[in-house]
Amino acid sequence: MSADFTSENFSAAWYLIENHSTTSFDQLKTAVVNLKKQANKKNEGSLAYVKGGLSTFFEAQDALSAIHQKLEADGTEKVEGSMTQKLENVLNRASNTADTLFQEVLGRKDKADSTRNALNVLQRFKFLFNLPLNIERNIQKGDYDVVINDYEKAKSLFGKTEVQVFKKYYAEVETRIEALRELLLDKLLETPSTLHDQKRYIRYLSDLHAPGDPAWQCIGAQHQWILQLMHNCKESYVKEQKGNALLHSPMLDLDSDVRPSPIGHLSQTASLKRGSSFQSGRDDAWRYKAPQQVVFVEKLTKLVVSQLPNFWKLWVSYVNGSLFSETAEKSGQMERSKKNARQRQNDFKKMIQEVMHSLVKLIRGALLPFSLREGELRQYGGWEMKSELSGQWLTQVIQTVRLSSESLTALEIPNDMLQIIQDLILDLRVRCIIVTLQHTAEDIKRLAEKEDWVVDNEGLTSLPSQFEQCIIRSLQSLKTVLDCKPGEASVFQQQKTQEDVCQLSIGIMQGFIDCLEQLSTKPDGDIDTSHLSADVSSPDLFGSIHEESSLSSEQRLLIGLSNCRYLERHTFLNIAEHFEKHGFQGVDKITQVSMESLKELDQRLFEMYIEFKADPIVGSLEPGIYAGYFDWKDCLIPTGVRNYLKEALVNIIAVHAEVFTISKDLVPRVMSRVVEAVSEELSRLMQCVSSFSKNGALQAKLEICALRDTVAIYLTPESKSSFKQALEALPQLSSGTDRKLLEELLNKFKSSMHLQLTCFQASSSAMMKT
Repeated sequence: MSADFTSENFSAAWYLIENHSTTSFDQLKTAVVNLKKQANKKNEGSLAYVKGGLSTFFEAQDALSAIHQKLEADGTEKVEGSMTQKLENVLNRASNTADTLFQEVLGRKDKADSTRNALNVLQRFKFLFNLPLNIERNIQKGDYDVVINDYEKAKSLFGKTEVQVFKKYYAEVETRIEALRELLLDKLLETPSTLHDQKRYIRYLSDLHAPGDPAWQCIGAQHQWILQLMHNCKESYVKEQKGNALLHSPMLDLDSDVRPSPIGHLSQTASLKRGSSFQSGRDDAWRYKAPQQVVFVEKLTKLVVSQLPNFWKLWVSYVNGSLFSETAEKSGQMERSKKNARQRQNDFKKMIQEVMHSLVKLIRGALLPFSLREGELRQYGGWEMKSELSGQWLTQVIQTVRLSSESLTALEIPNDMLQIIQDLILDLRVRCIIVTLQHTAEDIKRLAEKEDWVVDNEGLTSLPSQFEQCIIRSLQSLKTVLDCKPGEASVFQQQKTQEDVCQLSIGIMQGFIDCLEQLSTKPDGDIDTSHLSADVSSPDLFGSIHEESSLSSEQRLLIGLSNCRYLERHTFLNIAEHFEKHGFQGVDKITQVSMESLKELDQRLFEMYIEFKADPIVGSLEPGIYAGYFDWKDCLIPTGVRNYLKEALVNIIAVHAEVFTISKDLVPRVMSRVVEAVSEELSRLMQCVSSFSKNGALQAKLEICALRDTVAIYLTPESKSSFKQALEALPQLSSGTDRKLLEELLNKFKSSMHLQLTCFQASSSAMMKT
């Protein structure tokens, strides 16, 4: 048993131990039996195969041995050297003969095989070989997307090839792609161009991996083009203003070259609804009526509003990466672009600020040249300022700039970039107010030419009403200027503006006061009353005046006084309310100064009229008293009031009639002052008499009492005092007879002069009201 235990048996035993240590012995025995059976079958099959072919092997062995022996025998006897030499020679001759016979055929076959292989290569790689020509054709047709797709495919297949022919053709492809990059960059920087085309060219250049940053180059080019457009616009209008023809170059043909943006279109639509100044909603005749500066601002703002939105959108697309395709996003180019955009935010902000500064300074150069420095004026000005624009045109310009500001705000441009426009609007608003008030002051001065001297029932001409309406129209024209739009400051926020407007307002009021004084005090020969007519509502007024077709100085003074009275009680107060309603500052000061000046004029006119009317009456008293060598110490018994006093009363009644004809409201004031003057003179004359006889005292008392009782309703403390002093200068009447005579003579006087004295009684109601 030990003899049979070989190394193979040991290995088998070890295999059983390693792999079947848990197998039962019976199972192992069964397995051994099965293995033996399989081994026996295999051995039996191999052995049977050998047994079956054994005879054939022996026959072959015998045949080979016989051939070997025969060949050796023949070679030894007939052939010298190797026994296969002859066979080799025969085979070589056969080969040479075959070559001679089939060389041409085989050559043609090799050539055909080579051609076939070349055609197979061309067919397989015809995409690369045809690509340079296809690129040129597609570029000519503008099919840049096809070119980019083919280039990406070729780059992925042959970009790293080592095959020379492939490298040669791929180099041709790269040459044409580089030319395409230059072409696309030129188209990108070409102006004018639509935002759609700009985005398209940037995307193409991105897909072609163009060097640098084409998007930023495009933004820079657009920025410079907008600035150039703005300055060329100014130059064209300045030249046209100076008499040169407008240059219609592509850069200036804004109607065709300027690209309308959605926001610009909306702004213009809004302007039509609000009655704005955009020329798209105006008749062409407006161009010929408006000053060149106004048309220029319209054109300039239209240009900026149409260009800046696309410029801003291009920047936004650059920042968020939407300029680039999905391929660029996958390659990481979008992230690089966003990083570049973040680094260039300050540069772009400076671009926007430069556009805004240019816009504002160009407008200032046209409308507010005094707000620019000398160097800026040379660059942004150049206009011929023959006369300053009226408030109406400045209001139009303000509306235009406001609409432009609203359009730019809608782009969500930061407010700090647009603040300079708000500052411009504020300065324009302030200037518009100043100019409007200055022109209003000039219009007020010319109101004197419109005075028709037609007096209504209240003793007024149309002048106060014209003055008030002129002020109201002026303020109404400033309503849109004074109103603050969102983001705008009040025009009165600066103290200087408040002071200037206050002084101009006072100047307007003072100008009208001067106008009244000029009309009321000019010499008779300087006034034209040929157009004088009566008011329909008061046909009797000025009846006699109309016949003479002239106004006396006294009548013009009365009309001036009547107008002053109405101005003080109504017009100036109404104007003050309008000033407050429109937000004017310092209205109290305006009213106070104006009222004081008006009262001074009123007093001057009043004194002049009293001087005209009272002085002759006063001057006639003393000659009348002493007419006929009358002597207070030696006179007859009184028989009535003497004629001098009756004449004085008639003259007073004439004054009353003249005043009442023009303005019954002035009667008490004028009559009271005339009575004061007459009573004062009468008192002085009585006090100058050294002595009175009994009859003289009675005569003096009769005349003093007659005058006092007649004008009783117009007595003032001053006139009462004068009458009292006059009576005190007379001797007292001691007898009842004298007092009775005095009373009888007074009644006789009042009865005889009843008709003439009626005016004094009729005015009592007016006196009481006043």
